[in-house]
Amino acid sequence: MQKFLKDWRQDAMNKHQYDSAIFIGDKLLALTNDPNDAFWLAQVHFSTGNYSRALTFLEKHKLIDHSPACRYLAAHCCIKQSKYEDALATLGDKTPAHLLGNANKSRRKLQHTSGNARNGVHRKGSSRTEKGGRSEDKERENTSEVKYEAAMCYLRGICFAKQNSYDRAKECYMDAVRIDVQCFEAFDQLMKNCLLSPDEEWAFLESLEFDAVITENTDSSQEAAQFAKMLYTTRLSKYKNPSEFSNAVESLSQHYNLHSNPDLLLSKAELLFTQCRFKQALAITSSVLDTDQYNFSFLPLHLACLHELRQTNTLFLLSHRLADLHPDEPATWLAVGVYYLTIAQIAEARRFFSKASMMNPHFGPAWIGFAHTFALEGEHDQAVSAYGTAARLFQGTHLPQLFLGMQHLQLHNLTLAHEYLTAAHGLCAADPLLLNEMGVVFYHLDHLNDAISVFRRALAVAADIGSDPTAWLATRANLGHAYRRRHQWALALSEFEEVLRQGRRDAAVFCAKGIVLLELGRGWDAIVALHEALSVSPQDPVATDLLARALEENAAEQGW
Repeated sequence: MQKFLKDWRQDAMNKHQYDSAIFIGDKLLALTNDPNDAFWLAQVHFSTGNYSRALTFLEKHKLIDHSPACRYLAAHCCIKQSKYEDALATLGDKTPAHLLGNANKSRRKLQHTSGNARNGVHRKGSSRTEKGGRSEDKERENTSEVKYEAAMCYLRGICFAKQNSYDRAKECYMDAVRIDVQCFEAFDQLMKNCLLSPDEEWAFLESLEFDAVITENTDSSQEAAQFAKMLYTTRLSKYKNPSEFSNAVESLSQHYNLHSNPDLLLSKAELLFTQCRFKQALAITSSVLDTDQYNFSFLPLHLACLHELRQTNTLFLLSHRLADLHPDEPATWLAVGVYYLTIAQIAEARRFFSKASMMNPHFGPAWIGFAHTFALEGEHDQAVSAYGTAARLFQGTHLPQLFLGMQHLQLHNLTLAHEYLTAAHGLCAADPLLLNEMGVVFYHLDHLNDAISVFRRALAVAADIGSDPTAWLATRANLGHAYRRRHQWALALSEFEEVLRQGRRDAAVFCAKGIVLLELGRGWDAIVALHEALSVSPQDPVATDLLARALEENAAEQGW
């Protein structure tokens, strides 16, 4: 009878017929009075969204202290009801110290004993075989408990994050992955919420015990460990070690047929976005959204690409469709805000960014967009406040610190700008935009040698990460100005000509080139460059004055 009821219960679960599963599970529990059947029934109540009933059921049958699995479920019920203090009381507010050292040892021991049993080590006598089997079962039970302990570390981190204790949340997430490297939820929280800097991310990845991954045999365990490490590698920051990222993606695509997997495609698109290759990134995000149009993990990047490329019609249609079908998703109102930002309706954009951030206080793109709206209107104090909030929420990303530095640079607070940019550089030393802004600060402080060094490093980093060269023409122009102020005329002229050669027809660049040519005594060439400046901007006063001076000097040279 018990087997009949268990099969019936499982069949109902497979069909998502939860009422049937509860009905049969209740009768089975009355027959067996087995804590495992009681725990199973509590899980069904949790699956239906009846968290209060599931928690009450666990308490009624005194299951919370029965096993880590029961304690995990009880805490999860509390979190679903936003009872974070109760959840922490159930979980404990600290990770048990013994887990961090012993978890992976026990899993490797299980892997070793399992391999020996499969390879026929226990052949002499049935009693020894039975003893080995019991030992292996015990180890498997311990491994299951360790996994639940890791999951409880993850829940502990969720509670601390909800209480705005982000440092403690980060440590809990890291402990969860250290205890069980397959606890991807915790790893995802670290990456998604930018709780680690790029250097910390890579160091953390290298510290993880992927060898503790267990499969059917030793050979496949090694392959699984390498597979898991490559998957995790694709989730790390794209500002550091792009070659390792590319190798991981290539291996996963070729050997495991994941070339069209959405998660890998998202990682590729993120890399392209950091390289300022917005069209290629948009092509990838569009291809995924064409087949899975409500994959919300793609939307922030997709929206950023649309904004950079000024595709207002696409943004309009997408935001309307999302507002009609998914009004409860923060990404929906992010899309609406990005649309209004793109068409320069700043007040409307701010309203919808604010709405998205209120729906999910940990939604980074909404906070950054909200701060951008103040920056665009010149409301620097409000922008600094909003960027400061983003910096507190997302401690591992350098972008809020970078934007804070840019705001203070616009306010000519050069000391504060330098402090924020230096802090951003400590988090990420491989962002060409950050290096460009640092160079501008040095330029205004008259530290021209430092400015030249930083501008050159920015261009070198952009080349190393495979960035689109046309995206950094402003940096090259800045380098030319620094050379000009150092009276290194030949080097300055080379940089300005390279900017113009790559297609940037800017009156300011033509004027700078004209100044350098005048200093080199090439009056006629300066006249040509300044005429080019006026063809781009006919009313440019600087070009007009310089052209008059160039004509006078050329006339004097010719003896007119």
